[in-house]
Amino acid sequence: MSSYNAPFEIHVHGQVQLRADVGFEQLQDALKPLWKYAGARSLADGAASAYEEEPGIKFDAQEHVLQMCWTVRGDDDFRQSLDEMCMSLNELAELGAAIEVTFYDTDFDEEEEEEGAESRDDFIMLFVGPTPAAIMQVQRDLLVQDVVNMMERHFDGAELGGVVTEIDKLFSQRFDALVNSLEIGKPPRGPGGSGGSGSGHGGGGGRRPRHLH
Repeated sequence: MSSYNAPFEIHVHGQVQLRADVGFEQLQDALKPLWKYAGARSLADGAASAYEEEPGIKFDAQEHVLQMCWTVRGDDDFRQSLDEMCMSLNELAELGAAIEVTFYDTDFDEEEEEEGAESRDDFIMLFVGPTPAAIMQVQRDLLVQDVVNMMERHFDGAELGGVVTEIDKLFSQRFDALVNSLEIGKPPRGPGGSGGSGSGHGGGGGRRPRHLH
């Protein structure tokens, strides 16, 4: 399929702290699902984004950090590449991290939006990390941030300690259940799982703006 006829522009955005012993070759292998999907023969060949203003895929060897602000043209089958990438990055990650993936409908235009039509845009939040506990920590921190930001419209931040405590209880229960079921290290079963990846779909509020740097 020609990239010019692709139904989506897919933006991958995130930062992953890698183990100190991870080298370029290991990272290239872990990210192979991405650069291969883009039709490249190596990470160096496929690291550039479809948009010049985006940094693309960068590996900071000194800081041991993978940074992604990268767009590729494609279809829904790109989701399989994301699953494979997450499984590989779990093996290389030092800490838990969130990766945002946005699918932009290339066939949707402003006139259709004004007429009330809905685009096929989609938003997925993926999580990677060395352990389920590390992944849950990232999920917990993002949820606390979202909830506090929303509730601070109505309450002072100092009043929300109890809400944060209840969120922590929920994650503690989830982790205990995961340990007790001996499911550590296995992929999640269904939405909201705490394995190599999870997803959330953004709805309402118009189209999601692109990341521009």
